[in-house]
Amino acid sequence: MNKTIICGTCGTQFLDEPTTPSICPICTDDRQYVPENGQQWTLSAELEHRTIKITQLNEHLYALKIQPDFAIAQRALLLISPEGNILWDCIPYLDKATIDFIRAKGGLKAIAFSHPHYYSNMNDWAAEFECPIYIHQNDAKWVPFDSPYIYLWDGNTTQLWDGISIVHIGGHFAGSCVLHIKGLTPQGMMFCGDTFNIARSKRHMAIMYSYPNIILLSKTEFAKAYQRASQLNFDTVYGAFENQDIEGNAMEIFEASMQRYKDSYGL
Repeated sequence: MNKTIICGTCGTQFLDEPTTPSICPICTDDRQYVPENGQQWTLSAELEHRTIKITQLNEHLYALKIQPDFAIAQRALLLISPEGNILWDCIPYLDKATIDFIRAKGGLKAIAFSHPHYYSNMNDWAAEFECPIYIHQNDAKWVPFDSPYIYLWDGNTTQLWDGISIVHIGGHFAGSCVLHIKGLTPQGMMFCGDTFNIARSKRHMAIMYSYPNIILLSKTEFAKAYQRASQLNFDTVYGAFENQDIEGNAMEIFEASMQRYKDSYGL
């Protein structure tokens, strides 16, 4: 097995020497950052004092999150579905308790991503559950190292199963996506990662080139992303972080939020 090392800021796993970059290329990009104390690397073994909290969000959905927080501190979403379970986004640690829990729920049929900030140790998860990793072709350059599990897809939509599809939105990254699920709620459900960011009040949603560095999208990129997302039907949205759940009126909040952008951009 290849020896790997993990960026302490974004949680992305890279191959260790001789190919480890001196500074994480994901963090040097304008959408992320290198902390003031410089690049920090860690090993999976150094995360073993942490645990993974598993929270049931509804009958079909669980959130997985590292405790104490590490790196970006996002959650992954485990969708339980009759034809096969899906992990949406990833967290940079995998322990036996989580492996046992997921296996008890039927394992994983696929891992799918919103964008590169959450690639973390995706190859470890894919190897453990022997499942493909779905990444949009537009984000191929951000894949830290190749593996037999990575499946690059192109186009606007990839249909999975049970009314589930990965939809290319763009905006935050060229390949930013959402997961759309029909049938579990009256109008449908969307997992957005931070292709869209949900405000703490849960009354607003944002789309930006960079959230931590507060960089707006260009008018053209916003228009393309909005046009793609507005074709989806959904009443429920789950975001990248804890307490980013909008249930029942998500489409109204999305449209009201995007209208502010349209007004500002003169669209």
